[in-house]
Amino acid sequence: MKNKNGQLSKRVWAGILLFMFMGSLAWNVENMYFNTFLNDMVFDQGSMGSSLTLTDAVNIMVTLSAITAAVTTFIMGTLSEKMKNRKVFISFGYIAWGIVTAIFGLITKENVASLFGLTDNAKIVTVTAWIVIVMDMIMTFMGSTSNDSAFNAWVTDVTTPESTPKVETAFTFMGFIAMGVIMVVGSLAQGGVISYSSFFIGLGVFVTIVGVIGIFLLDNPQKFENAKKEEKNTSYWADLFYGFRPSVVKENSNLYLILSSGCLFNCAFQVFFPYLFIYLGSVVIPANEGVNFLSAGVIIPAVIAIVAMVVGIIFFMNLAGKNKPLAFIICVLLLVAGLLIMSTTKNIVGVIVGVAPTLIGYIVITTQFAANVRDNIPQDKVGLFQGIRMIFLVLIPMVVGPTLGNIAAKNSDVTYMENGAEKVLPTEVMFLYAAVVAALIFIPMLAFLKKDKERVLKEKNN
Repeated sequence: MKNKNGQLSKRVWAGILLFMFMGSLAWNVENMYFNTFLNDMVFDQGSMGSSLTLTDAVNIMVTLSAITAAVTTFIMGTLSEKMKNRKVFISFGYIAWGIVTAIFGLITKENVASLFGLTDNAKIVTVTAWIVIVMDMIMTFMGSTSNDSAFNAWVTDVTTPESTPKVETAFTFMGFIAMGVIMVVGSLAQGGVISYSSFFIGLGVFVTIVGVIGIFLLDNPQKFENAKKEEKNTSYWADLFYGFRPSVVKENSNLYLILSSGCLFNCAFQVFFPYLFIYLGSVVIPANEGVNFLSAGVIIPAVIAIVAMVVGIIFFMNLAGKNKPLAFIICVLLLVAGLLIMSTTKNIVGVIVGVAPTLIGYIVITTQFAANVRDNIPQDKVGLFQGIRMIFLVLIPMVVGPTLGNIAAKNSDVTYMENGAEKVLPTEVMFLYAAVVAALIFIPMLAFLKKDKERVLKEKNN
């Protein structure tokens, strides 16, 4: 899987790129367009007397999805380590993931009303919303089994310290390419050009096809091929809770510090991200009614922002290789500054100006966090740490973040009329909440950078 220089083979790179891209597509649809699906197709006429509001439903869905993802990754990550077979979990997991995603194309209020014999609009909205939430949990189980636990562990298994930075850079950029693709197609669904049904079914088919390809493309990591039979005698339950042992935490303090930093970073991001596309479509665009988005006054700032983002990302990625602490600190400051700008305006130019520093900080920090996490995970215990990684990077952020975003929406004292119905929608205040959380990143991050510097100096002296 690796050549003599520790570089990855073309076949391994093909597996990494294909599965990371398709996994990013599927996760982005869940993270961005299940929320807009609730807004556009379930709560399109408001709550209709339902016990759930739109932001409540999004908050519940994201929270339960995070819990499902963390529990699944713990169980299935440890199981894949125990069975010494990542390939089966990845390939067949993607196949099932695609099938469940396609099933979302069948969920409509009309189908739910017919299936359960409902006539009361409030009950139809409530039941449909809960079906979406439960199906999202099932989809998350499949995605976490195949992607979060097995695929992420497989990538850690097959990479080397020399190849990790390249792989993490590929992860970041492939993630944004996938997001761009999904935003284009998803915007067609939001605009009614294509149906949500076609959107979900089409994606599900592609995810399933990639799972089938994985059966022939992927190989289990070499460490499994060389594993000794007596290694199978360790207790599954002991392995399951391995990462909670105080001795393990102490021995891997650098890992837990960078995970703590990533936890706060993702918490800040999750304050607004689950509500972002609802906010843009239902708040920002109506607030800029009459503005010509193709005018020079909008296009020029957008072009400047894009150029600044590209230049900034390249500059700070290079700086991180030479001076990691300085790059980290500046990028966190950029992230906080961008969020503060977006918290003060709904004007489209103001939003564009705020997006530039936010994305520079986000991309650089994401790449550096991921590389440092991967490099600090003990190579012989990769699968055992996937659940710990999920608690810090998914469970806590996706419970705390959306809850704060929901509080921000409800405490803004702003309601909106959409399709003749009053709705509670996310407002720009959520970015202020996110900025406060992002500023807290400095606490564990500076401790990590100090210990990491000591580690590097110790390795040089030895």
